[in-house]
Amino acid sequence: MIIPCIDLMGGKVVQLRQGREKALEGDPPLVMLQKFRAFGEIQVIDLDAALDQGSNDGIVQELAQRAILRVGGGIRTAERALDLLDNGVYRVIIGTAAFTPEGINRPFLESLPPERLLIALDSKGGRIVTRGWREATQFSAEEILSELEPYCAGFLCTYVDKEGMLQGTDLDWFRRLRAATKHEITAAGGITTLEEVRALTDMDIHAALGMAVYTGLLSLDVLAALNAGSR
Repeated sequence: MIIPCIDLMGGKVVQLRQGREKALEGDPPLVMLQKFRAFGEIQVIDLDAALDQGSNDGIVQELAQRAILRVGGGIRTAERALDLLDNGVYRVIIGTAAFTPEGINRPFLESLPPERLLIALDSKGGRIVTRGWREATQFSAEEILSELEPYCAGFLCTYVDKEGMLQGTDLDWFRRLRAATKHEITAAGGITTLEEVRALTDMDIHAALGMAVYTGLLSLDVLAALNAGSR
């Protein structure tokens, strides 16, 4: 499955390089949602919430009434996660709150319905990073994946080293992750070419696409046709 991404900052649709530098702005959120109408599921990340500088909850709830959304970014309490689910979000994506300095935040994860939860394993320099990719943990995605399986329906695995840079992604990393779990995996971070999308599909890994779509390197029409053929 191909999943287009809508990243929100200050009420606008943006794309960042390495989670920090704004590279471009897209059309308004509802316009982008309409452009992505051919795809069954949309990924929405609230960058303001991820960076502890506010939220875009109103926009997220409006989008959730119109499409099937997986939503992440700064969801660090069970109350906020459940509120999003109650307001039409299909699945929530939990990153920072899934971990403590010692390991998995089991009490928090146990408070959420696993079938509606995706856990974000954002990896930079071989380690999982949290708090908007600003803090590194001591864990790698490969070594902790299986321990997280009971708490979620799948994983969003972002190769942060290449995020937003249009330099390609690390297919070998995703192959290792695929071998480590039978859960659903969504790949993100640096996916630039149709060949990469097809390679991920062949691995039974979903592809979350941002910068390559917004810059026109990947055609939405071509992606929609490829997505339809992979169902």
